[in-house]
Amino acid sequence: MSQAAPRHWAAINEVSFVAGMRLLFWIFRVLGRWPFRVMLYPVLCWYLLAAPRARRVSGAYLRRVSAFAPVPRLGVLRHFAAFAESILDKMLLWGGLFDTRSVTLHGVDSVNAMLARGQGGLLVCSHFGNLELSRVLSLDRPDVKITVLVHTRHAQAFNRMLARLNPASALNLMQVTDMDAAMAMQLSERVSRGELVVIAGDRVPVSDQPRVAMADFLGSPAPFPVGPYILAGVLQCPVYLIFPLQRDGGSELHFELFSEGLRLPRKAREAALQDCVQRYSARLQHYCLQAPLQWFNFYDFWHLPKLDTSDAPG
Repeated sequence: MSQAAPRHWAAINEVSFVAGMRLLFWIFRVLGRWPFRVMLYPVLCWYLLAAPRARRVSGAYLRRVSAFAPVPRLGVLRHFAAFAESILDKMLLWGGLFDTRSVTLHGVDSVNAMLARGQGGLLVCSHFGNLELSRVLSLDRPDVKITVLVHTRHAQAFNRMLARLNPASALNLMQVTDMDAAMAMQLSERVSRGELVVIAGDRVPVSDQPRVAMADFLGSPAPFPVGPYILAGVLQCPVYLIFPLQRDGGSELHFELFSEGLRLPRKAREAALQDCVQRYSARLQHYCLQAPLQWFNFYDFWHLPKLDTSDAPG
């Protein structure tokens, strides 16, 4: 029997996992975090039995990591446990139950200096750690406005759950499937007002012919989107990488300057985009090797799949 073709990340159904997390969130609210963890593992075991594809891709990713750094025992189970803990933290953040003052910020001084000058910027994020940390911190500081570019169709159930916890959870999200001139102009206006725009650098665009470049990642070529760097070239603003990290029981948020202003020369455009993708890939690999269980891309990242909408939640 031939192996099933890899699916696009946007076709992954997360409804059943979110339903389990609603129950676990209620347990946390009533009993606390340790009872939450006790109940978590039966839910995870059921989910892993019901989701063999996710189980396989997690195991394949961790095997790639193991060629560079140690991987914890029972890695797949603990990988999904880290994902569940991350979802719980997102719910706590938007439910007002997470102490954002406990988050340690690294490299934020240059970002604050940029904002103090009234200058906006582009933040290139990943599906590493808990990006909601930056979104809630922006709510704590009304002078900082952040727009997060997302493709919400694949995560409607989770976004509805966040909206019930806090209606503000959807205020700074902008749904996008492909970048066009009108959207680029709208984002340029926001950056010119001193706002921040966040875009993921590790998700292939939802399109029949996505624009990607191949970069070495954990020992093999992998497709990365070039859209963030094309957008950076249009916006002509500082570009930062942002990596949230859980370490030693605490939350960290790392900002790294990627470019003061990215220019893509016409004659060497493809080479410039390739360089950007490889630099981004190297930094993502750096953090994945520090905390392998905190990269939450549960699909075959190293293959460029076709979009299969039949399994996507409506």
